[in-house]
Amino acid sequence: MIYNDLNKGERRKEMLSAFDKLLTIMDELREKCPWDKKQTIDSLRYLTIEETFELSDAIVEKDNDEIKKELGDILLHIVFYARIGSEQNNFDIADVINSLCEKLIRRHPHIYGDVNAENEEEVKKNWEQIKLKESEGKKTVLSGVPKSLPALVKAMRIQEKARGAGFDWEKREQVWEKVEEEMAEFKAEFNVVENKVIEKEKAENEFGDLMFSLINYARFLDINAEDALEKTNKKFIKRFNYLESESKKDGKELGKMTLAEMDKYWEAAKKL
Repeated sequence: MIYNDLNKGERRKEMLSAFDKLLTIMDELREKCPWDKKQTIDSLRYLTIEETFELSDAIVEKDNDEIKKELGDILLHIVFYARIGSEQNNFDIADVINSLCEKLIRRHPHIYGDVNAENEEEVKKNWEQIKLKESEGKKTVLSGVPKSLPALVKAMRIQEKARGAGFDWEKREQVWEKVEEEMAEFKAEFNVVENKVIEKEKAENEFGDLMFSLINYARFLDINAEDALEKTNKKFIKRFNYLESESKKDGKELGKMTLAEMDKYWEAAKKL
């Protein structure tokens, strides 16, 4: 339900009541359900990762019903972790929420303090600088980037954190020059026309440099490289599925078709 200022107070009560109900259900499941009783923080980890990717899919598809459902699944996991933490006398859900609130207030001095931040870029820069002060002597600038992140997302976060520390290009033209430089290096080393034997490790390194520079340029264009690639993945899947289904209707098999034959279906899919 969407609420406005007129019924905001009443809706807030309903929200708190719903959260209390969830905590009650979690307690009951943990105490009575054989599966829930068996779970640990470690055993839930992979399930949480899966739920996060399912939420990501729902967001890309702009499916609000699925977004609501997947958010619920992730909220369940948060409450589950907190319940296990309370059993071990480490933390409970109140500790989790209070810690979050304190961090949000601390990292938004332009709202809760006397710091000025005129735009999104200044807010992000302040955020990273505050994080550095919080972890002074404990972490480096880039140590906050999770090791298990997918490489493309990790590259984006590395670049964002480096920018927050003041290490970044000044103009996007400079970044494009870097893209062209990396492309030229890759082409010079691995020009397929020359039909040379390719050193795989060297090729990977050069290709990685090229991808990193392209991701950097996307950031300067305010393009989320992960979202862009995922949309292209979905577009390819849709077109390939069309190619497969339509050629099958015509009595053809993919493995026995020529590239020219397949290209006709592909071009038709692009026009849909």
